[in-house]
Amino acid sequence: MRAESGCYASEVVKVCRASKVRFSITVRQHRSVCRPIEAIPEAAWSPIPYWLDGGADVTETTYTPFAAQKDTLPVRLIVRPVRPTPGSRLALLTLYDYPAFITDRDGETVALEADRRRHAEIESAIRDLKYGMALNHLPSGRFVANGTSLAVQVIAHSLARWTARLGLDAGIVTTKTLQRRLFGLRRPAHPLGASRDASLR
Repeated sequence: MRAESGCYASEVVKVCRASKVRFSITVRQHRSVCRPIEAIPEAAWSPIPYWLDGGADVTETTYTPFAAQKDTLPVRLIVRPVRPTPGSRLALLTLYDYPAFITDRDGETVALEADRRRHAEIESAIRDLKYGMALNHLPSGRFVANGTSLAVQVIAHSLARWTARLGLDAGIVTTKTLQRRLFGLRRPAHPLGASRDASLR
């Protein structure tokens, strides 16, 4: 099971273990998590490919979540320090961010971190489809109409990603970023007026 910090709770971990389900859960950045991260020696970090300039590193340590409760067991804490996205609010406050997750999965540290990040990329694409391509406003209560709209939006989203990466050398950007920064559009085109001619507003 892969989950974000909203599922970081002892009850979730207990249910996973009782059901013999392997878990991978983002930890909340409180002091008890920061202490073992700060204690990791410099030589323990392994460089990995990353989309931001300068790449990123990854390592792991042992951590016991929810230590104040009974029957808690130590788990693997995998950490990936990265520079915040340029232009983000976090970039004004810190030099590095330290996203981390606990897991009881077997495997190499680098492979587990890469597998988790692949899922995050999928979630980012789904979010962009919802809020960049308006997937969260499917037009009909009919399955066929919504299926057609979904197919068209996925095609448009894929074309936008390929345009950014191959045609504009812009890397991974959201649809709204393409509209606003690269094409100068604040909103997508809408038909206006009685003639229903396509116009921009």
